[in-house]
Amino acid sequence: MALTYSEYLKLDSLLHIQEPRSDGPDHDEMLFIVIHQAYEIWFKEILHELNYLKKLLLLNDLPRSIHTMKRILTILKVLVHQTDILETMTPIEFLTFRDRLESASGFQSSQFREIKFTLGYKNKKALSRSDYLPEDKIKLQKRFDEPSLWQVFLNFLKINNYSVPNELIDGANNESYSNSTEDKLKNVLIEIYYKNYNIAQFCELMLDLDEGFQEWRYRHVKMVERTIGTKTGTGGSDGVQYLHTTLSTKFFPVLWSIRKDFNK
Repeated sequence: MALTYSEYLKLDSLLHIQEPRSDGPDHDEMLFIVIHQAYEIWFKEILHELNYLKKLLLLNDLPRSIHTMKRILTILKVLVHQTDILETMTPIEFLTFRDRLESASGFQSSQFREIKFTLGYKNKKALSRSDYLPEDKIKLQKRFDEPSLWQVFLNFLKINNYSVPNELIDGANNESYSNSTEDKLKNVLIEIYYKNYNIAQFCELMLDLDEGFQEWRYRHVKMVERTIGTKTGTGGSDGVQYLHTTLSTKFFPVLWSIRKDFNK
């Protein structure tokens, strides 16, 4: 028998994992489950693309690196748009099933944590969380230990004969570096912006990635604020108060800081 659409996509399994816990069940719980499962599927794809992007940079394949980054940015737009769908659920509709979530929270998404680690925002405390499955902890540790996208990009610059300090490539992402080391990197990046349009274009796409995540965080904060106000978040988190603190997070801060150093 020929392979069917349903078999290829394993729809029999996929379409049976949406299981509302509310009595009835309450109508809007299905939407809540589908949206968040869709987020996790897209997180999986983003990680898949980031893995590929790092390989392409190390192969010095800039055209395909740019193409892959544009795909990731397009997926980010989908994540933002899903917030629009979730906002069609009113606060009262959410309250009909909210207590069924118990201690479950989006803060427990190990894949989103993997994305942050891959982009260079690494927090060792996250590795000791008790609400991750053992296999998730193994994946997180791997992401924590391996070079981030930023480190791979700096390696790519070195492959292209730019004088990038080794400590920036080999060190942990959250280390503090001397002003002289930071200045050397800034000078390299400024030179690229003036003399190498193609690499500068990739730098701008990295900024787009930073901005895309900031946009998604902002939309998520406003959605939560519209839905539960200043109440404690699911899983006992600080809810909106905590989410506000994440809005200014940047994965590639040096690319932002050099803006003030551009001259006519």
